Amino acid sequence: MKSFAAVLLAASALVASSGAASAQISDDVVKIGVLTDMSSLYADATGKGSLTAVQMAVADYGSKVKGKPIEVVYADHQNKPDIGVSIARNWYDNEKVDAIFDVPTSSIALPISQLTREKNRIHMNSGAGSSDITGVACSPNTVHYTYDTYALSNVAGKAMVKRGEDTWFFVTADYAFGHALERDAANVVKESGGKVLGTVRHPLNSSDFSSYLLQAQASKAKVIALANAGGDTTNALKQAAEFGIVQGGQKMIALLQEITDTHSLGIKATQGLIVTDAFYWDMNDETRAFSKRFYAKVGSMPTMIQAGLYSATMHYLKAIEATGTDEAPKVMAQMRATPINDFFAKNGKIRIDGRMVHDMYLFEVKKPEESKGEWDLYKLLATVPGDEAFRPLDKGGCPLVKTN
Repeated sequence: MKSFAAVLLAASALVASSGAASAQISDDVVKIGVLTDMSSLYADATGKGSLTAVQMAVADYGSKVKGKPIEVVYADHQNKPDIGVSIARNWYDNEKVDAIFDVPTSSIALPISQLTREKNRIHMNSGAGSSDITGVACSPNTVHYTYDTYALSNVAGKAMVKRGEDTWFFVTADYAFGHALERDAANVVKESGGKVLGTVRHPLNSSDFSSYLLQAQASKAKVIALANAGGDTTNALKQAAEFGIVQGGQKMIALLQEITDTHSLGIKATQGLIVTDAFYWDMNDETRAFSKRFYAKVGSMPTMIQAGLYSATMHYLKAIEATGTDEAPKVMAQMRATPINDFFAKNGKIRIDGRMVHDMYLFEVKKPEESKGEWDLYKLLATVPGDEAFRPLDKGGCPLVKTN
């Protein structure tokens, strides 16, 4: 028969082990920080809609994981790297944020990915585009979830060169994202047998594209490629229409154009434009169901970035549920081990370099007479399997990838 002391010791051990188990969720809360553009050129594609998408996922999950509350905080990085990194550092050091989501603007996402690695937290990126995030700057703590410059360029570039549109001129945003998008697209064009006739670079958040477009027009390139995004893309396309560039026989391609951009410009101005995307609201019953709920909250259909954030949030929370902890290495391992099957992706997978691989789509903007409603904007030209759309694992220069 056990002594009273032995029974007491066993009971104490049980309480201690119980306490240790419940302490697996750090600080007794899972805290997600949405760092996004609330006020500038990417606000429509990310911004309020990005925050709403994360909040919707948290609410749909039940607002708790492993019995612990899920808290969402947010901030506007103003498209300034110093401000973005300062916010992220404060979140990690003082606010006990476990994971940072979204982060459009590659010049902010890249240092935040490095900071996240140093702090051993998690970065779920949906908004930034540079393929360097899973290439030379890859991190075991970062997932690049929705798209990247390689996939955007690869899907559209190959298709257009194949159709005979084989001379290109780039109008490029002069920062990390634009440089990566131009680089990746130029490589695809050349590898497909085309030529790059020239390039011109403009400051971020430009209002006047006249001189850049005149240079592109004078090049006589069959394709004028916009290696920019958000307000820069819409401003450039508006001014291209004023110059009659398309009527003059040159093709325009927006290498990154969100559905909010197309809607803002109008179907008449964008008809025939080729667009690469990771998501479209009207693909099937699942995409329509999510998008209808999102629209009711935001007043616009979700962009791929916003839809990707809902999916990424769910995947992150499920990994915490499965592992019983929010400890970064364990959660990252679980996310990599688990396929993603939802309205956003079918059989999606997260590679060791952090790239989430899923199908990408090539669309053409409908003609006004083809559209049946305000957001009925695209017709599907091609579905490109993820392994064909995204850069091969051994080609990105990620130090985490064993190539021998």
